[in-house]
Amino acid sequence: MKAFRISVFLFLAIGLAQCSEDTQLHDCIDKSKINLDAACITLYAPVCGCDGKTYSNECVAINSGLTSFTQGACDEKN
Repeated sequence: MKAFRISVFLFLAIGLAQCSEDTQLHDCIDKSKINLDAACITLYAPVCGCDGKTYSNECVAINSGLTSFTQGACDEKN
């Protein structure tokens, strides 16, 4: 019975962790700010989006709907 309780606890913990990641990604991109028709310069000045993806420059990141990003490319492990 104890093993069953531990299994249920682990299952719920993993499920909650996954929900947390989905919520963070949802908060990272504002779909109302996505502008696929935007004209961005082709200058490569990479930024790392809150979604863990590298965007070629700030303009591309902003028009992709990102709510936050940092200067420089993302780490390879993202």
